[in-house]
Amino acid sequence: MLDHTKKPHTKVTLLFEGPADKQKEAIAALKKLGFNNTGNNPSSIPWREAFKEFEGNEPGTNLAGGRHKEGLTQIQLSKLTGIPQRHISEMERGKRPIGKKNAKLFSKFLNIDYRMFL
Repeated sequence: MLDHTKKPHTKVTLLFEGPADKQKEAIAALKKLGFNNTGNNPSSIPWREAFKEFEGNEPGTNLAGGRHKEGLTQIQLSKLTGIPQRHISEMERGKRPIGKKNAKLFSKFLNIDYRMFL
């Protein structure tokens, strides 16, 4: 039987709270287990926490982001998909549901998994 030649690429990030006087001891114990101390990075927070204005409209935000990533305007995306520009605008603002059919169309032109729009 062949042995596995590659190690898994799974990484985890741990965040703990505890007594300050035990911090060095905890870091030392984790280093013995193979963890690296990346330090406290207050500039790194989950995007949903940083952009609360997008909460509840993730599909629309993904649509606008995917469109920008591909360098397309709403009008250009409208011409590619056959979906009226005003509908795309309403989808991006969360005023209109995207739906599975449209999600698959957007996926084709924006190179994003269609489930990101649902």
